[in-house]
Amino acid sequence: MARRNAASPQMGLDLAPAAAAIQRLCGVDEAGRGPLAGPVYAAAVVLDPKRPIRGLADSKILTAARREALYEKICERALGWHIAFATVEEIDTINILHASMLAMQRAVQGLAASGVVPDLVQVDGNRCPQVPFPVEAIVKGDALVRAISAASILAKVARDRELMALHERYPQYGFDSHVGYGTPQHLAALAEFGATPHHRRSFAPVREALAQRPMFTAVTAVAEVVENIESIEVSELTTPIQAAPSGTLQTDAP
Repeated sequence: MARRNAASPQMGLDLAPAAAAIQRLCGVDEAGRGPLAGPVYAAAVVLDPKRPIRGLADSKILTAARREALYEKICERALGWHIAFATVEEIDTINILHASMLAMQRAVQGLAASGVVPDLVQVDGNRCPQVPFPVEAIVKGDALVRAISAASILAKVARDRELMALHERYPQYGFDSHVGYGTPQHLAALAEFGATPHHRRSFAPVREALAQRPMFTAVTAVAEVVENIESIEVSELTTPIQAAPSGTLQTDAP
């Protein structure tokens, strides 16, 4: 029977195949909707039932060390995985919700472009990105669906690594401890130093900081933490991206 997720106005194809017909279930999740700085990341994962991974869970309840260990296992054992993100500029242009959908769309498209084409895409939450595959939203899916748990871990680790690199460039903000969230330490740094180019200007604390001080620009260059950089315009929200190898982290920022 066809199933429709009535809560999601951003559905792709919504005719979910019968459970017995699903060979490649793709789990999708994002990381970084709430922080004041940095891109929002997303990952798409198709697990290999012949190579099970023990300990998969919602990334938020795992320690950083456990996430790192599981990240390596997922990358090694999954049938396919892909990580993508939406930039700070895209977040400020189309808002954080749509930027999250865009990052998830890119992750699924990147996975499919590598040759790992899903039968069904399941997304954590109550909204779905626009993808040309059967798709459904699963509330608390990161705790209920193993493939979504795996995606949540990849997205969280990839984003945290990006913020660790950002800390090297802007150590006074404490990105290594709060990874961009609006903690008292982060808010105090915004008040003292102003916002950096990596802060989300559409978020109120950042707007307030910019109203008080000019933008803070670091002198040293940040180390690259991602490869296979590809630029995608915001207007290309439903245009498939070019092929990328399965099991690579792909970014969409210059």
